[in-house]
Amino acid sequence: MRLTTKGLLLIAIPTLVEVALLSGLVKAQNDAEQAEQWSLRSKDVLRQTSAILDPVLIESVRMRGAVLKNERTSITPVTLWIDLDRRIDRLVDLVADNPVQVERAAQIRQTVQAYRQWSDRVQDLLRTGRREDVLDRFRNQASIDVVDRFRAQLAAFQNEELRTDAIRSAQAAEALAQQQQLTAAVVVGALVMTALAVFLFTRGLRGRLARLSDNAERLAESAPLGPPSAGDDEIAELDEILHDTSRRLLESERLRARFQSDLARRADELTRTNETLHQQTQENEMFIYSVSHDLRAPLVNLQGFSKELTHACDDLRAGVRASSLAPEERERIERVIDEDIGEALRFLQSAVLRAAHIIDSLLRLSRVGRVEYRRQEVDVGAVVRHVLDAMQASIRHCRAQIVVEELPPVWGDPTALEQIFANLIGNAINYLDPQRSGRIEIGALPAPPGVHSLRIFYVKDNGLGIPAGAMPRLFNAFQRLHGNIAAGEGIGLALVRRMVERHGGRVWAESTEGEGTTFYLSLPEAAKQVVAA
Repeated sequence: MRLTTKGLLLIAIPTLVEVALLSGLVKAQNDAEQAEQWSLRSKDVLRQTSAILDPVLIESVRMRGAVLKNERTSITPVTLWIDLDRRIDRLVDLVADNPVQVERAAQIRQTVQAYRQWSDRVQDLLRTGRREDVLDRFRNQASIDVVDRFRAQLAAFQNEELRTDAIRSAQAAEALAQQQQLTAAVVVGALVMTALAVFLFTRGLRGRLARLSDNAERLAESAPLGPPSAGDDEIAELDEILHDTSRRLLESERLRARFQSDLARRADELTRTNETLHQQTQENEMFIYSVSHDLRAPLVNLQGFSKELTHACDDLRAGVRASSLAPEERERIERVIDEDIGEALRFLQSAVLRAAHIIDSLLRLSRVGRVEYRRQEVDVGAVVRHVLDAMQASIRHCRAQIVVEELPPVWGDPTALEQIFANLIGNAINYLDPQRSGRIEIGALPAPPGVHSLRIFYVKDNGLGIPAGAMPRLFNAFQRLHGNIAAGEGIGLALVRRMVERHGGRVWAESTEGEGTTFYLSLPEAAKQVVAA
């Protein structure tokens, strides 16, 4: 038999007994409800009376304030009088069984109407600028008499209703006492019948529920479950669910162990890969440094050789001019010296200078990863001020407006941080739009939610902006996105990214071509030490 069927049978018998007991309670309850309704009506009348008094008193105070301040535009909303009239109608409905109270409610309505007429007249006088007439009306105490009469009428109304409420409350209390006596009898009978039903219902279920509870505890402790419960009721179904859950948990545990093993293996592989990449990065930096250093010697020789050739051409030109050659021959030789040889020497010197700049850039890139940082608490505001002082000539030349917000301190290498901000601010100055006034902002943003160890800074300009197609390679070395607008080899942002990453942060940019660019960088907050990359 299903538990629901057993329960219905055990509930039906006590219910029949309770219905028999409750039938005697109905009349007493009806009497008590009627008495309570009359008592509640009296209390509702008292609340409605207070709801009529407060708006009139507030309006009286407001009118006095308007007169004192000479507010000509102060107008009593029509909804106030409509609401008061509606509340008086409600009051009349509540006391319809008491003719004396109905008459008093009518008098209250007349008093409110009289006060409304007086208030409307005062507002008309204020709007027309006749404040002295209004003050005369207040000196005659016309409004005070109306308000006092209104309060006296409400007080008489309330006193009568309080007396009626006392009578009705006593009647309600008497009816409630009778109801409580009958209710007590019903409750006692219900408890007896309920206790008997519970005893009969649980007598055969205690053992099965105990076994079900034991299986639930075993499931919580991941222990093997006991044998399934017999029967075809809800307890047996729940026990079967527990056994099925146990089987699924065991399978999930096996899968979790396998996934954890795979995760540990992949984490170990990733660690080894990172170590390999770090080693390769260091080797590449050393290779770049070695190659760049070795290339400087032949470049120096080429520079010296080109200068020697230049001096030799000058001596040859002077010898030709002092010779006794024919004028046509001298001109031809000088033209060869100035145009052919001179142009070749200028091209050689330019190429040597360009190669020297590239080698210097490579050396700077290689040094970034090898320089040992001296980490300490750094005042970023002071760093930015020092950078701006060094760039005053460029700032005056482009007539840029510089705005520096409050900048919090960070933990890092002062020299590296100065190079970071110098590159970002220098780029902002170099790529301002000459067609409009330049503006550069340097500030800080709140850390993202859940991140309390980083400070976010930004350098924002309204310059030329960066083409969308160039954004992916923005921080690569030797990228010049605006041709020859500014000098340099295009390694500034690559240096910035490497230095920021060595501080444990990152750098990114948002840009709209023709509108400007904003560079963001995250750096560790003060007193937060970061292991060098």
